[in-house]
Amino acid sequence: MRIRRTLAAVIATAALAGLGLTGAATAATAATAQGATTYVTPSECKQGGGTPAINDQGNYCQGGTHDGEQID
Repeated sequence: MRIRRTLAAVIATAALAGLGLTGAATAATAATAQGATTYVTPSECKQGGGTPAINDQGNYCQGGTHDGEQID
């Protein structure tokens, strides 16, 4: 229930500002995802079509849908 009220408030505020529903959804998503570091497992990297570069500096997934994400 609280999530619905919060989302309705975000959409109403964005609509009053002239952003429309698309901009409001993008703004709400960006607000929740900002500052969150994403990690993937080596198997998620492989399933996405990438190669886990565990021995390289930084342990990143190379290629695929998780390209550039850090491996946990």
